[in-house]
Amino acid sequence: MSSKAQKIGLVVLGAVIGVSLSLNYSAVAEKAAQQPLPVEELRTLSEVFGSIKNNYVENVDDRKLIKEAINGMVSGLDPHSAYLDQEAFKELQVGTQGEFGGLGIEVGMEDGFVKVVSPIDDSPAQKAGIKSGDLIVKLDDTAVKGLSLNDAVKRMRGKPDTQITLTIARKGETKPIVVTLTRAVIKVKSVKLKEVEPGYASVRISQFQERTAENLASAIEKAYTDNQGKLKGLVLDLRNDPGGLLNAAVGVSAAFLPAGDLVVYTDGRTEDAKMRMTATPQNYLHPGADDFLSKLPAAIKSVPMVVLINGGSASASEIVAGALQDHKRATVIGTQSFGKGSVQTILPLGNNTAVKLTTARYFTPSGRSIQAKGIVPDFLVPEDPALSPSDDGLGIRESDLEHHLSNPTDGDAGKSADEKGLNKDELREKAQKSAEAREKVLKDREARLKAGEELPDYQLNQAIEFLKTGKVQQVAATATAAAAVK
Repeated sequence: MSSKAQKIGLVVLGAVIGVSLSLNYSAVAEKAAQQPLPVEELRTLSEVFGSIKNNYVENVDDRKLIKEAINGMVSGLDPHSAYLDQEAFKELQVGTQGEFGGLGIEVGMEDGFVKVVSPIDDSPAQKAGIKSGDLIVKLDDTAVKGLSLNDAVKRMRGKPDTQITLTIARKGETKPIVVTLTRAVIKVKSVKLKEVEPGYASVRISQFQERTAENLASAIEKAYTDNQGKLKGLVLDLRNDPGGLLNAAVGVSAAFLPAGDLVVYTDGRTEDAKMRMTATPQNYLHPGADDFLSKLPAAIKSVPMVVLINGGSASASEIVAGALQDHKRATVIGTQSFGKGSVQTILPLGNNTAVKLTTARYFTPSGRSIQAKGIVPDFLVPEDPALSPSDDGLGIRESDLEHHLSNPTDGDAGKSADEKGLNKDELREKAQKSAEAREKVLKDREARLKAGEELPDYQLNQAIEFLKTGKVQQVAATATAAAAVK
């Protein structure tokens, strides 16, 4: 009898959950067209809950079951939506301010494993040779398969000076790579200035944080001071920049664009998700703050510019590259970017938790969606002159992620070979040859680095060459030129 009563109680609990969902649904969808709730699916939810409580090998706390149900509901939407518990919410807030503890890896989830989007500059991960596209399969002795992304990130983060062993699968390697990293306080220096040669400077942005645009302004002022007030050319290096804050991207773009120019616009289901972000102070400054861009030399709006991108350039870095490319303010050089063209909004919940929810897609000023496609450079330049641009673009991208959103302005972006009607065998053979060519070149580079040889930055050098002569060596034709030839 007690078992029967327990089952009845669980059914009642399921009904309560259903009513709660119904009430919440009505509140959220007040302005949208009302649709009947899927009663059968809600009934299944309550039945699964009851089955676990009655039959699972161990007793499971109700709060854990509900939390995991929420995790599954949100993470199943797309690769970037997530439920943030108290710890994850706090870490997110700290991370955008530029300092946190861990390994220094920007990651995503694919097929139940953690994939590296980009290692952060000067982090334990970068120093250990972790690369974009690496697949993390074990954390110490724990298999990653079955963990949520939040759980995996929690395990990788920890107290400074503690160690964790990662087991990594890498394309081209026949055996797993095992590396032990020592956790550290990751202080992300998001802006770095480098004088390449007299009159030519490079500004690297590794991540878009609260003070990135302000730090960029300081770097620009220093570049002009170091060159007696004259700058012949500037490279904005966004390679392996995983993105960050939208207002920081607008501020960086505004440093180089005329006041009022459109930087990016977003489109979603709600009115709040529809925004037009222009190069105006209210879109990148905190209320009451002084406009740090107003003091920049007027010449910064017209100095010849190149933007460098690669497969690790994502989100906010793609917004900047797309805006400067559309307004013909800069020439984009490198390899095709990651393709994250969606906006995530942090919606705080009770008890210091939140949900990170994809609420809109963003578009470049000319109306291009970058989602699942990325920014295509004006000149395709590989990392090494021995590589072709196709060999250099084999890392993970948005289109490789499970449940990725579609591209509304390019129907083929993100589609599989079957969906595009392409020959899978031919594509597989071509990809294999490209992977082998890339791996051979990268192994040679690693061997030369270990031998103490200082390798030139081929892409940066080609950017400087373009600023000087308007020409780039060892590159494929631009996308426009290639289309014209065909």
